Amino acid sequence: MAKNLLEQLREMTVVVADTGDIQAIETFKPRDATTNPSLITAAAQMPQYQSIVDDTLKGARDTLGRGATPAEVANLAFDRLAVSFGLKILEIIPGRVSTEVDARLSYDTEATIAKGREIIAQYEAAGVSKERVLIKIASTWEGIQAAAVLEKEGIHCNLTLLFGMHQAIACAENGITLISPFVGRILDWYKKDTGRDSYAPAEDPGVVSVTAVYNYYKKFGYKTEVMGASFRNIGEITELAGCDLLTIAPSLLAELQSTEGELPRKLDPAKSAGMEIEKITMDRATFDRMHEENRMATDKLSEGIIGFEKALESLEELLAKRLAELENQPEAVEA
Repeated sequence: MAKNLLEQLREMTVVVADTGDIQAIETFKPRDATTNPSLITAAAQMPQYQSIVDDTLKGARDTLGRGATPAEVANLAFDRLAVSFGLKILEIIPGRVSTEVDARLSYDTEATIAKGREIIAQYEAAGVSKERVLIKIASTWEGIQAAAVLEKEGIHCNLTLLFGMHQAIACAENGITLISPFVGRILDWYKKDTGRDSYAPAEDPGVVSVTAVYNYYKKFGYKTEVMGASFRNIGEITELAGCDLLTIAPSLLAELQSTEGELPRKLDPAKSAGMEIEKITMDRATFDRMHEENRMATDKLSEGIIGFEKALESLEELLAKRLAELENQPEAVEA
């Protein structure tokens, strides 16, 4: 019996679910799962996860006491909610979950380090080893330096919002566990910039970018794993078959699962080893210069951080509103 594309992909690439929806994770049984503020916000509004939200809010209120404002309680609950979802996800998957540091800290190295340690402490307090958690941090220079410190402490990191080779090289040279280059968001930028409606999968700028990063890493023997992310169609995914990991939304996992056909391996470390690639030594000045010269990376990193910040603010508003509902219930008044 012929294998579908998802089955074939799993034979050469670790498939990761890009969602906060626990039911979707149960359906597709990935090894790992990734979340971000937008995904957690979406999941938090699903009726089936109301109990996770409510329990997290009640726990935050208990921690801060009755004197804390609803905004303060919502802020602490938001901080804990991603871990609450992460713990539920880890009950289902055998591997790792990525939990994101507050995007508002993206340019603050010390605050990012502190938040990464805090997230790991929450998981460990719940009996989960830090080996099963990736701290997700934006690929700013400051974020990469924070991740380097955390990695030395045995806290593994996933550097997200990665759009350029300069970010990828800085991550590899700092011993980061994993990077998440954003395929679809790169495509979005190029379509808007050029006015083109579409690209063939092999010419897709996001695919080209991730392929270049993968080949660079394998050529020079870096241990940092490449996890393609942010896909717009299954053509982008099939062109990256063989990548270390790919994190894929449930809708595209379903499409891969329902599609038959041969899936050839496109990325292969043995091929990368024989390529002519120039090695670049990365320092702050080189990083800043390459970032400034790359309009796409400059635009998309800034836009991505702002987008995650807005998702966080929406989630905090949602939590404050739900807290008011809970505390206006008759049984809550007695407490």
